Amino acid sequence: MSLLNIGMSGLSAGHNSLVTTGNNIANVDTAGYSRQQSVQSTKSSIQYGNVFIGTGTTLADVRRVYNSYLDSQLRTATSLDSEATSYNAQATPLDATLSDINTGLTGVLQKFFTSMQGVSTSATDDTSRQSVLTGAQALSARFNSIAKQLNDQNTNLNGSLGDMADQVNKLSTTIATLNQKISELSTGSNQPNDLLDSRNEAVRQLSELVGTQVVERGNSYDIYIGSGQPLVVGNTTNTLQTVPGKDDPSRMALQLNRGSSTIDVTSVVSGGKIGGLLTYRKEVLDPSLNELGRVALVVADQINSQQAQGIDKNGDFGAAIFNNINSAALVSHRSIAAAGNSAGSGNLDVTIKDTGKLTTSDYQVTFTSATNYTVKRSDGTDMGAFSTTTTPAPVIDGFSLNLNGGALSAGDSFKVTPTRGAAASIQTVLTDPKKIAAAAPLTGVTSANNTGTYTQPTLTSTVDIYSPAAKAEMQTALKYSTPVKLVFGAASGGSQNYNMVDAKGNSIGTGTIVPGQGNTLNLKVGMVDASGAPVMDNSVTPAVQKTFTVQTTVGATPASGESFTINLAGAASSDNRNAQALVGLQTRQTVDTGTASKGISLTDAYNKLVTNVGAKAAQGKSDSEATTAILANAKGARDSNSGVDLDEETGNLVKYQQYYTASSQIIKAAQEIFTTLINSL
Repeated sequence: MSLLNIGMSGLSAGHNSLVTTGNNIANVDTAGYSRQQSVQSTKSSIQYGNVFIGTGTTLADVRRVYNSYLDSQLRTATSLDSEATSYNAQATPLDATLSDINTGLTGVLQKFFTSMQGVSTSATDDTSRQSVLTGAQALSARFNSIAKQLNDQNTNLNGSLGDMADQVNKLSTTIATLNQKISELSTGSNQPNDLLDSRNEAVRQLSELVGTQVVERGNSYDIYIGSGQPLVVGNTTNTLQTVPGKDDPSRMALQLNRGSSTIDVTSVVSGGKIGGLLTYRKEVLDPSLNELGRVALVVADQINSQQAQGIDKNGDFGAAIFNNINSAALVSHRSIAAAGNSAGSGNLDVTIKDTGKLTTSDYQVTFTSATNYTVKRSDGTDMGAFSTTTTPAPVIDGFSLNLNGGALSAGDSFKVTPTRGAAASIQTVLTDPKKIAAAAPLTGVTSANNTGTYTQPTLTSTVDIYSPAAKAEMQTALKYSTPVKLVFGAASGGSQNYNMVDAKGNSIGTGTIVPGQGNTLNLKVGMVDASGAPVMDNSVTPAVQKTFTVQTTVGATPASGESFTINLAGAASSDNRNAQALVGLQTRQTVDTGTASKGISLTDAYNKLVTNVGAKAAQGKSDSEATTAILANAKGARDSNSGVDLDEETGNLVKYQQYYTASSQIIKAAQEIFTTLINSL
């Protein structure tokens, strides 16, 4: 081998090193690029006598500086950070909405009850009454606006899931194509570095969207999601698609298409932006809608029920302020039939029976026969087995189920959402302020020169506002069964008799009190209709007259012949007891009464929602900050190993320039030797 050839090999090696260094510098900002190093080896030596003389150098490889462990850590950190960031981006604005006095419920709820306090102070003042209606309209509108924001979030979330599924499919196709090209171009230990970097970057971008498991098989990457469902295998791909959920079409589900078969992966997918959105929907969005809806149901139910217990300014029984929570439309929209139910099967009507016992859960109803079904709460609690033939329908966590439509078959199922839509559907329906029932329905008057003391009578029987017949029956009875009068006899032997008579003077009951102390009386008054005929309970044999109960307390010692007359309150009454009862609903334990705590107030129930969402948002922010730090560390570790350091590359550039110049000097020396040799001939 001549000196000239040795110099030429040095020039070639120097040139290749300069090219590699230049390529590193040019790709300093290329995402996923791994710096490269030129690897030289000596050419075979030639033996002259007892010695071996070198013949120069050759380019052995252009090596990609890469560490699979660091790359795997970067993918994992990317997935976790994207998930936390996606979750936090949804939870933070919701927390701000619910907790803000101007956008949340606390302020308008307080204003409504404050305006009702004004009616309690001045029961006949029309201005105060109008303020109640204005407060009610603001309250229902605020329920509607918050529910709209939550439902808009769900709509946007559905759209985002669809867009991200499309991006997943594009990246999957890219990875499969790169697998094919890399397999074709790889020979032995020599591999296409730029294609390997492109594939790693595509996998990293995929990890931003969804959590992945990467398995290296030969020259290919196999990608799995969820609990091991294959997304990319070699150069073939399966596609991810969003479809309406089988149990709830309003919530988009993720479906993996595997040729002719499909699999729902919604419940097993985690990580990435998709995982963050799914977790937010499950842990924050749906529970918030349910909790907000429960508060709306209790507000409408309790206020409407208390209204019906009172007398308005016109002398009529109070009308509903809010719409009927058990209207035909609302009852039919609280259950969702599964997509695979038998042909011609009906739906389930969900009737609210006790708003206090409602939970914030959804329910899965599965039929085991045409009439028998089981109920499972979304928190995993089995509620038991029931039948559609049971009369009346069994009450489950404050609601009952009734079949509406065609017969069902074993295997049919429904998702029941008792509270989800309530905040969106609540409306203020009362427009006449005179119809606010500030007065209690009954009032008491004593005879002249009384010596006994009496509290105003209280109707303890409730008016069922959800049964028009029962409501009319009770209100008619209150109108025509009064007045009733308590007439006291003389005190004797530590007791005193009384006789309860109707308007015609007929005795309808008797009893005794202990004179000189407080005596709480629960008076059973027989119910009559408009004609004066007794209202009979025919559910028992023999039939008995129905009654309503009036409570009053008698103190001191009534004189013999003294009376206490109980009448129906009249128009323009200054009585404010029902208004006070309405104000009391603000702090009364009316929500979640089925738990060991025996219930919480409306304000506390909403504050519980705000606290829960606030805690989730704070945790989301903390997780996002932590995963961002983890991602920065993982990226730093990867870049310190595989990234381009401009200072280092600049030094290499100078070194290889000197190397190239020195090699050219070898060639020059060879030329001079050759010239000297020729000239000597």
